[in-house]
Amino acid sequence: MFIFALMFLNWLFAGFFLVAVAFGLFTLCTTGSTAPFEAMSAALFSSSKNAFEIAIALTGILAFWLGLMRIGQNSGLLDRVARKVAPYVSPLFPSLPPNHPAMSVILMNFSANLLGMDNAATPMGLETMKQLQKLNPNKEHASDAMIMFLAINASGLTLIPTSIMAFRMQAGSANPADVAVPILLATSVSTLVAILAVALKQRIRLWQPRLIALFSVVLSLLALTFIAWHFIPAAQFSQAATAIASIILMLLVCAFIVDGLRHKVNVYSSFIEGAKSGFATAVRIIPYLVALLVGVAVFRASGAMDLLMEGLHKFLSFTGVNMDWVEALPTMIMKPISGSGARAMMIDAMQTHGADSFIGRLTSCVQGSTDTTLYVVSVYFGSVEITHFRYTVGFSLLADLAGLVAAVGFTYLFFA
Repeated sequence: MFIFALMFLNWLFAGFFLVAVAFGLFTLCTTGSTAPFEAMSAALFSSSKNAFEIAIALTGILAFWLGLMRIGQNSGLLDRVARKVAPYVSPLFPSLPPNHPAMSVILMNFSANLLGMDNAATPMGLETMKQLQKLNPNKEHASDAMIMFLAINASGLTLIPTSIMAFRMQAGSANPADVAVPILLATSVSTLVAILAVALKQRIRLWQPRLIALFSVVLSLLALTFIAWHFIPAAQFSQAATAIASIILMLLVCAFIVDGLRHKVNVYSSFIEGAKSGFATAVRIIPYLVALLVGVAVFRASGAMDLLMEGLHKFLSFTGVNMDWVEALPTMIMKPISGSGARAMMIDAMQTHGADSFIGRLTSCVQGSTDTTLYVVSVYFGSVEITHFRYTVGFSLLADLAGLVAAVGFTYLFFA
């Protein structure tokens, strides 16, 4: 499956350029205009420069959050949070023996994902798979615990969408964090669907007090959002959501710092130590940004993207619903297959329509609503040589679909 994802990107990258040039030749032959080629040439150079500038802007926000996470690690805050949450998560993994090492690593992985620490979450996830494989009676088939773990991972539950906020900041957003609440709600839907689907398949008893408490928190959050939306005027609702996201963000930052000081951690040194890894992370993504952003920019400059969007609008217009969301469809299609491809589509949409436009916010919410399922499944199962995935992919894609639909709905709710 990982090979499929790579081949998909290979053909996608080539297709952007080949289709763009073919469309340009068609325009030249039918109208005699060379404008598409001039636009494509300009887009090639401008988007290459833009990709590098985006990576530079991303460096700062990554360095900040990785520095903050290091404070949390050194103070023991992340470990304490994991221990508090463990009783509410362990019922989802009934095959794990009590106090098994895998549970602590699972919780650390979930915590890292919640806080947007992708580079920390992946090593923890791989260690989790290693621990779960030790308990797996059939070493080539995915165990029930593995499937639950990967379905939750692929649902992409995120409390702080760090990279999305960084991209929005670079794109000129007045408040990059205004999408944090709708992203949290959309990922909550995705994660809830993943847990319920897998739990029903594995016949996990859902009416356990701690699971009911866990689900109640998520459902209450969703219910409160809809109640507020119903009773508060749209403009005030959007302002309140933005304010709440900003307040939560700053309180969270202060919580890490205060906890570090309480536990006699040198918060400045810890922050610097963690922030250094932000630079390495940003540098690693530059080639991927250049490849796909240039491809998307050339494809759009040729006029082929406009033709594609026009065709989708006409095809879906029979539904009679608002069609603004169609502009985010390329990002939605790309998300389960390629994280870098979906990221390029999101950035292109923000550059074309504006970071604070409806489309700019929608693609941001879509990007943050789920994880890249095929990548997660391929890398994690590949690390322990699992060849039979059972129902992992199908259920994870179902959760992805729920998250994407929720992202569209919450974006209309908050910003339309």
